[in-house]
Amino acid sequence: MNKQNVTFDSHGTDCDAWFFPGAEGSPFDTADGRPVVVMAHGFAGTKDSGLAPYARRFADAGIAVLAFDYRGFGLSGGQPRQRISMKGQADDYRAAIRAAQRQPGVDPQRVILWGISQSGGHALIVAAERTDICAVITMVPLVNGLAAGVHHYPQVGAAAMARSTVVGIGSALAGRAGRPATMMPVVGRPGERAALTSPGFYDDYLAIAGPSWRNEVDASVGLELGGFRADKDADKISAPVLMQIADFDQGAPPQAAAKAAFKARAEVRHYPCDHFDVFEGKEWFEPAVTHQLSFLTRHLVGDRAGSGSAAAAR
Repeated sequence: MNKQNVTFDSHGTDCDAWFFPGAEGSPFDTADGRPVVVMAHGFAGTKDSGLAPYARRFADAGIAVLAFDYRGFGLSGGQPRQRISMKGQADDYRAAIRAAQRQPGVDPQRVILWGISQSGGHALIVAAERTDICAVITMVPLVNGLAAGVHHYPQVGAAAMARSTVVGIGSALAGRAGRPATMMPVVGRPGERAALTSPGFYDDYLAIAGPSWRNEVDASVGLELGGFRADKDADKISAPVLMQIADFDQGAPPQAAAKAAFKARAEVRHYPCDHFDVFEGKEWFEPAVTHQLSFLTRHLVGDRAGSGSAAAAR
């Protein structure tokens, strides 16, 4: 499925995106157009790092897709580079929704929010405040920063967490004073100085990394994560939610995701795997994307799809 390169404005900065119009003759089409998936990556990720296989499957099914890079990451503009702002990334999602609604053939009242890992949390936050969201798909989501810290404590220990906090505070103060930030690797091997050091994560992240991805992030990210609460208003989401949980997730605590799912009245799918095992090339990609298509068919097509289309999505 061909994709188009588009840009959109988010708070005065150009964000880079791919738009997939979707296959013709879609069962999802109505007189108002077809639904559109808005997707972005997780922690320090870029759209060219494993999102295209999901986007193409949606497009092949007749759903439009807009996949984008946050400001300061990938091919999007913005300074400083590689600095994660939870509020800023949620704002980028909102700007991406507006851009997706303007694309030809799209029904602006049928927006699907799709997120993975950290962006799974953003999808919940943004969906809770809107009425134009028709479905939410959140994969291996990070929903509670404090719970994530507790989850990682046995892996890294008190001394490493204390050092990261000190470095993060220093980087944040430097940024406010206009000085260069302190950078750290996004992912490393166990025992190395990096944001993510769980066993297997280094090889798994590099396996999906695209050409625009950089293995560095502003060390102040730990301060951003500490107060992140994507589960806080999950009960306000009016759209159907599919939450896909990796039961052996070393990155995003599955128990926190399960609590958020209950609050959001979500349909829940469990997979006996780790955080990165839902990407293409891993065993659980195919079950995960199949469940997503089935979920969207049931909620957005219903009887109009006919038994054949519904069966094909299962």
